[in-house]
Amino acid sequence: MKKELLGLIILVILLGCNSKENLPSGIFLGGQIVNPSSRNVTLYQGTNIIEMLDLNSDLKFERKYDSLADGIYKLEHLPEYQTLLLEENDSIWVRINAAAFDESIVYSGIGASKNNFLIELFLKKESENEYLSAKYSSNKKIFKKIIDSLLLEKKKLWIQMDSTNKLSPIAQKVTQAAYIYQYANIRERYALLRGSQWTQKEDSLFFSYRRFLNFGDNDLAFFDPYVNYVINYINQNALNPGESYFKAKETTDFNIRRLEALDKLIDGRLLRNNIARAIAFEEILTFKNHSKHELFLQYYATVNNSPSYLSEVLTLHKDISTMDSGKALPKIQLQNSSRSSVNSASIPDGRPSVFYFWSQTQMNQYRNSLERVKILQKEYPNIRFIGICIQPFNALVDQIQKMMGIQSEDQFALIDFEKSRKAWVLTLLNKIIIIDGKGLIVEGFGNFSDPKFEKTLKSL
Repeated sequence: MKKELLGLIILVILLGCNSKENLPSGIFLGGQIVNPSSRNVTLYQGTNIIEMLDLNSDLKFERKYDSLADGIYKLEHLPEYQTLLLEENDSIWVRINAAAFDESIVYSGIGASKNNFLIELFLKKESENEYLSAKYSSNKKIFKKIIDSLLLEKKKLWIQMDSTNKLSPIAQKVTQAAYIYQYANIRERYALLRGSQWTQKEDSLFFSYRRFLNFGDNDLAFFDPYVNYVINYINQNALNPGESYFKAKETTDFNIRRLEALDKLIDGRLLRNNIARAIAFEEILTFKNHSKHELFLQYYATVNNSPSYLSEVLTLHKDISTMDSGKALPKIQLQNSSRSSVNSASIPDGRPSVFYFWSQTQMNQYRNSLERVKILQKEYPNIRFIGICIQPFNALVDQIQKMMGIQSEDQFALIDFEKSRKAWVLTLLNKIIIIDGKGLIVEGFGNFSDPKFEKTLKSL
């Protein structure tokens, strides 16, 4: 009897020790990065850097924060990142294999369940993309039925997760938003891509879910599923009747109309500024609109009220001009296959050159690029094709390149990603830079898939 009573007392004590009330204040975040692409990770809230954390000799990092606000954060290990929900008393450990970033993420500790749920939803979305892409040709009733079924499946998963965890109101909001806005966004994209002419009644039925959604939630202002949905909602409202989204989306006029729709329909300062910033980036990076960017920026300045965002957008606009045709390619430091540092200005050898980019975390993209390069090398033997890895080389890269039979003299790596990104305006991994034999820019913003790409090669 005494033993049973003692056991009961111990159990009560242990339960008490695990309760939120007895946990130390603050937030602990730590983890390990296997096969790292760099020697640090960065914690963001929105677009603000909280801290850059160095990996130790065991490839681990850890930090205790005493004053972080509850909410959505971003954990970045270049060039990848993943969303993280942090709250007071959380003590989270994350393990990541950078060679398969998203697929390898596992959280443990206090606060792990909600974050494991978020990554589970993300991976399910990735696996569903190919399936859904084939369903966009379905009529709206069939498509709606498919989406409703997937939504119900995720709702059941959420109910199960919520029932076994004592989620806070903010954790409930974020984890629910992760699947609700994901599928709302897919519906908006369906309507955009189909370009269907629906009756008012059909329109009302298909978009009936909108009346249950929030279009001004600052708690979700930097949460990808929510932001992506609001952007496509804006796109839908910015289209003129009968207008093709595919034709409109690359025009300055449409981007101005998007800003006008944002100003009219969306509340919440953080959300408005973040989406206006995203629209501005899309406009400026649509390089054929370069002559009209000044007009767009005038409208942008009236919608945005963040001085830092305005400065960022104007700087990008200015940087774009450094990559204009006829200018010398900006100098950066690169790493060659022997691990020596070389200046990019020393690379031109009298032949026109094509720079293509790849990441150690996206090997499928690298393989596809190499296959494309092999074909192009046969067609254009006078042109040099140079691969640029966005992370410094390591032993694994050496093995892969040897296995693929890649010529090492045409392979380089970025030493400082941030400096290089700004100098060469690297915003997309699929970017192509074409230079002539003197190192002058022929095309600063090319793409393998662009029909104009081969026309440019033929002209060299």
